[in-house]
Amino acid sequence: MKKELRPVHDNIACDVCGRTILKGERTEAFLAPGGRRHQVCDLCFERAESAGWIRESAAGEQTTRVTRPEPRRPLLGRLLRKRAEPVDNGGPDPSEEFPEYQGEPAFDEQAGPEEEYAPPPEQPPPPPPRSRPKDPRHVRAVPTTAAGRVERALELFNASDHHRTVAGLTRTLGTPWVTALPDAELPSTVTVLVAWELSWYRYRIDLGDAADAVVLLEKGEEIEEIDDALREWNSTVDADGSLVSGIGSGR
Repeated sequence: MKKELRPVHDNIACDVCGRTILKGERTEAFLAPGGRRHQVCDLCFERAESAGWIRESAAGEQTTRVTRPEPRRPLLGRLLRKRAEPVDNGGPDPSEEFPEYQGEPAFDEQAGPEEEYAPPPEQPPPPPPRSRPKDPRHVRAVPTTAAGRVERALELFNASDHHRTVAGLTRTLGTPWVTALPDAELPSTVTVLVAWELSWYRYRIDLGDAADAVVLLEKGEEIEEIDDALREWNSTVDADGSLVSGIGSGR
């Protein structure tokens, strides 16, 4: 049966994971260094605190401004100011402690001007830094079969930070519909779609890039927004919220 759901509140996104806050879901305001205010969902409280953000409710009298030290006065200004101060009758004469400023630095009369003001010898430029070769571990071999590519894509997804988002939403919204399909035009790419009745997320997984393989492409709120080709629901999630292929969600 087709459901028509319409948001009745303003769209608010978490400033840590970027997902849209669902109706009834709790958020809390955090303050970042500099005093900027952010909204954080309950799944990302620990990540916000690890980044140095503090809860607005616990900020109290804390200030995010850093007091800059007053710059020191120039040496000549300090000397002239010292000479202008009254001299204690029991102390030494300031003129004996600080010699009068003559305007030009003194130099040996026997040494010629060229020797006194000769510039220092030029230093050879430092050698350019050696470029490190690209770590071959950042490039992975792509499986040849479609099933193998899907299995590898789900392994990369479950090892990424996006797995934590899906696991948290599964505990809140229940078991989602899941689709994992290889891209026909890009053999090293797999599309993964995770959907609930109130929200959905589409990811692109590059099997050849192990450093940054999983990318969130788009998200929405209604199942009808998803193309029919991506609604095969050929995968699901297990007990700990990890994506598993080859098992239909049955929803």
